[in-house]
Amino acid sequence: MSHSHIHGTVNYGTAFAIGIVLNLGFVAIEAIYGWHTGSMALLADAGHNLTDVGGLLLAWAAYSAAKLQSNRRHTYGWKKASILASFINAVLILFAMFALAWESIQRIQSPSPVAAITVMVVAAIGVAVNLSTAFLFLKNSQHDLNIRGAFLHMAADAVVSVGVVIAGALYLWQGWLWIDAVVGLVIAIIIILGTFSLFKQSLHLLFDGVPDQVNLLEVRNCLLNTPSVVTLHDLHIWSMSTLENALTVHVVYDEKLQSADALLTVITESLHHHFDLNHVTVQLESIDYAEHCEMNHKDHVS
Repeated sequence: MSHSHIHGTVNYGTAFAIGIVLNLGFVAIEAIYGWHTGSMALLADAGHNLTDVGGLLLAWAAYSAAKLQSNRRHTYGWKKASILASFINAVLILFAMFALAWESIQRIQSPSPVAAITVMVVAAIGVAVNLSTAFLFLKNSQHDLNIRGAFLHMAADAVVSVGVVIAGALYLWQGWLWIDAVVGLVIAIIIILGTFSLFKQSLHLLFDGVPDQVNLLEVRNCLLNTPSVVTLHDLHIWSMSTLENALTVHVVYDEKLQSADALLTVITESLHHHFDLNHVTVQLESIDYAEHCEMNHKDHVS
């Protein structure tokens, strides 16, 4: 049984295209003025926004790939592209932010003046660009992890740009030469800490780990508490994409207590209702068959 969880018929292709163009244009502006003013805060934000462009491109590619139909060579289609996109996006962001953090540390040791008003104006433009892009992905952002990631990333960027505006204001008020480099370092650290979670989760899912929102032991107990189920083995849960999880399991049942069709109906409805598992494959086995099932004698989580 497989059910889509994409609500509505929103075509995000246009949203991704607009978001990419807006952010690419702003990256160019931010990098140019960051270089001319010597602002590490602007350069750090420009580097982050550049990775956002790459992230939007990856998310767009994954969104498009997930729509491709399965075939004889790819029986699941290209759904896992969304997980791969999340992983690559995380790696790119971490690499860029570590480089910018190192440069900020060097600037803290030898601070130099910056054109604070220019920095504040450019960062304010960034607030508008990032909020506009985030709005494009607001609808259905709660139903698709790939879309939600794009929305949250752009919303967070708006907050970062506000931080750059504040740094410029503090520079004008107090004349602190080091404030810009410190803000650049703080931005890089915050983004690294936030991105590391995405890196771990996407890497976990790439190796078919159990999704964080699903508790395998609870699923197992739910199946075992189903009437007529004697035991089970070879239980596997993994993510097919950032939107859909799958489950396979061998269920040993008492044929005298319940028919196979009735049991399958109870299991699939229970897994859907309690755990949002919709791509479910269940192999029903009689007690006699289970004793000779080859999978029952291999190392696995049961």
